Amino acid sequence: MIEESCMYAIRSQYKQFSAKERTIADYILSHPDKAVYPSIDELADTIGISESTLVRFVRKIGFRGYQRFRIALATETVSPNSRLYETNINDGDDGVEVIFSSAISTLDMTRKSLNRAAIEDAVNYIAVSSRLLLFGLGGSNLVAQDGFHKFIRTGLNCTVAQDYHMQLMLASQTTPECAAMIVSHTGENMDIIAVAEELKENHCPVIVLTSFPRSTLAKAATVVLATETASPPNVSEAFSARLAHLVVIDTLYVELMKRYKQQGITQLDAMRRVIAKRKT
Repeated sequence: MIEESCMYAIRSQYKQFSAKERTIADYILSHPDKAVYPSIDELADTIGISESTLVRFVRKIGFRGYQRFRIALATETVSPNSRLYETNINDGDDGVEVIFSSAISTLDMTRKSLNRAAIEDAVNYIAVSSRLLLFGLGGSNLVAQDGFHKFIRTGLNCTVAQDYHMQLMLASQTTPECAAMIVSHTGENMDIIAVAEELKENHCPVIVLTSFPRSTLAKAATVVLATETASPPNVSEAFSARLAHLVVIDTLYVELMKRYKQQGITQLDAMRRVIAKRKT
């Protein structure tokens, strides 16, 4: 299926649309900037149609999924500078200031909105698990790797993999006694959703760390840890979102260490001693 200009596809096929499809088309053509940002269920609610109708619409105009449609629409409606800096920016703005301000805003928004009960639930699942598996693709895999680097200090049996097929294999070996954490900014990547589905098949608790709590991945979660982001939601790998995810990982680590008390400190000291031996 060839993906072309989003706006052109809508205009050229308009006469072929059903009444509901024309309702979608009218909204997007009239408010392309507003149609870029919402998740699929949010946009469907705004327009007043079902998610399935919206999915069929984006496929009819030539896109394999909603995320591809949204990226194409953003390419046409969001300025190049805004896509580069992942936030709204005007000519003459200080790029350094923009990036730092976006990161600070994202962290502050996440600090205020982060569900403390969800943090506690996630820590409970991790603390009693026989094995913690961390998953993520692309930039989110870097966050998963950082989680491994943190959680292994507690003495947990942790596993992480970069290769997607290896992630699927690991997911297939889980049990209800395991715990899994999946990191995904958009929560709409088909491959990582397949990992979540495999984990659910094995009744493994799934903790999802995402910027989109109403995403497809979040709906498959046992626990959702939702972060906020000052970046436009159409950005698939927002700089500031990654920072927020890393801080949530740090939060889980500290809460887990508090739960383990002296046992956790003993494990941490053991790792520090062995590393110290290699330093001059």
